[in-house]
Amino acid sequence: MISHGKDIKIFTGNANPALAQEICKIIGIKLGEAEVKTFADGEASVSLYESVRGSDVFLINSTCKPVNDRLMELLVMIDACKRASAGRITAVIPYFGYARQDRKAKSRDPISAKLVANMITAAGADRVLTMDLHANQIQGFFDIPVDNLLGNPIFVDYYAKKFGERFDDIMVVSPDVGSVGRSRAFAQKLHMNLAIVDKRRQKANQSEVMNIIGDVSGKDCILFDDMIDTAGTLCNAAKALVEVGGAKTVYACASHGVLSGPALERIENSVIKEVALLNTIPTSTGEGCSKIKYLSVAPMFAEAIERTYQEISIAKLFN
Repeated sequence: MISHGKDIKIFTGNANPALAQEICKIIGIKLGEAEVKTFADGEASVSLYESVRGSDVFLINSTCKPVNDRLMELLVMIDACKRASAGRITAVIPYFGYARQDRKAKSRDPISAKLVANMITAAGADRVLTMDLHANQIQGFFDIPVDNLLGNPIFVDYYAKKFGERFDDIMVVSPDVGSVGRSRAFAQKLHMNLAIVDKRRQKANQSEVMNIIGDVSGKDCILFDDMIDTAGTLCNAAKALVEVGGAKTVYACASHGVLSGPALERIENSVIKEVALLNTIPTSTGEGCSKIKYLSVAPMFAEAIERTYQEISIAKLFN
C-alpha cells in the first residue's frame, strides 16, 4: 500500500462535472458518489456517499463563474474529506480564480490570490494541482506543494497537426507585453517566430493598440494568451495585426475561456478565424459562438493524478 493512500478517489463539485467524468474514464475508475448542493439561503452543502478513510482523494472544481460559490464548494469538500479521515487531499483546480489579484497595483489593494491560497490550505488540502496560473509566483503563496501544469503542449500538438511544416509562414503573437514570456515558450516549441502587440490601456477594460513589434505582413498569426475574459485585448490585437501589420489570417488560443460580458459577440464579429480554448472552464461558456473550438485537458490531468498517486515525477507533462 502506498503510504499516503490505499486507493484513488475522485470527487467533483458543480463547476465542471463533465471534465471530472472524462478524467475518471481515462484513469479507469468511477467518479466518487457525492452531492454538492446549495441550501435555500445560498450556503454550500456537501454529502459524501462513500468512504474516503485512508484514500488518496482528488477534488476537482474550477473556481470559475460564479466564483465565490465554486470556491466555497471546494473548501467545504476539502473539510468534509479531512473530517472523514482521507489519507491525502489534493485540490484539483483547472482554472484558479482570483489569480489576477496577485499583487498590490495601488494603495490599499488586497492580494486576494494569497487569501484564497490561505483558505485552501487552512481547509485541509495537502496539495494543489492546477493549470496555467495567471502569474507563476502564485505557487509561492501556498505553504503546500503546487503543480502548475502548462496548457501549451496541448496547443503545440494541435497547431503542429493543423499547419504541418508551414512554420515559416506562421507567426506566434503576444497580445500584450505581459504575455511575452509564455508566447515565446510556445513559439520556440513550434519553431516559429514571435511578434508582439504593444498597446496602451487608457481606462479599465479598454485597450488602444499602438504598435506591432515584428513583421507579420502576409503571415498567418496565432495570438497566444493564458485567458480570454471580455476579449477586448484579443480582438483589438487581431484587428491591428490585419489593418496595421497586414497579416493574412489570425487565429487565437488561450488556456482559460472566462468569456465575460460581450466576449462572445466580440469574437464572433472579429477578424479572428478560430479561437482554440481548453475546457478548464465548462464548454457551455462558449456556446453561441461558431469560432470557438475546445481542446480537452482531461488526458493531462488524468496522467498528473495517476503520477501524483504513484509518486512519479510529472515533469514529462511539461514537454
